[in-house]
Amino acid sequence: MFFHIILERNMQLHPRYFGRNLRDNLVSKLMKDVEGTCSGRHGFVVAVTGIENIGKGLIRDGTGFVTFPVKYQCVVFRPFKGEILEAVVTMVNKMGFFAEAGPVQIFVSNHLIPDNMEFQSGDMPNYTTSDGSVKIQKDSEVRLKIIGTRVDATEIFCIGTIKDDFLGVINDPATM
Repeated sequence: MFFHIILERNMQLHPRYFGRNLRDNLVSKLMKDVEGTCSGRHGFVVAVTGIENIGKGLIRDGTGFVTFPVKYQCVVFRPFKGEILEAVVTMVNKMGFFAEAGPVQIFVSNHLIPDNMEFQSGDMPNYTTSDGSVKIQKDSEVRLKIIGTRVDATEIFCIGTIKDDFLGVINDPATM
């Protein structure tokens, strides 16, 4: 789920940022560029926690920009198959529902929802048990299990299930 790893990146800096605050400018640009991004290999970068090393800058011909190799520590979020997550439902339709756990979007198919839950269409589409005691709708909090992931270069997609013990709705906005 969360990992603390060391990554490297080449940072380009304009000459106007040189001077006494060169390191601070480089670190703030690194944080702005890296935090919140996703690499398929490592996952979503949550936060930069420290700088390991800043190498010697290399001047780019014709532009004046300088490229610095930066080695930094960061916290990344990467979901794995079999992992249990808590997520917020963002959309419900007859095919299933979409939920978000931080930056990850998870789809739960209607085949992976318990058999006693049926889709109810209307102004607030939802999945409801036959006795009406449990309802999955937009903004419901659910506990789900990831059964598959697909990794792109800049995004991670997951398929989940709530058809298992101790999975399902943990907080219903309708009851609040």
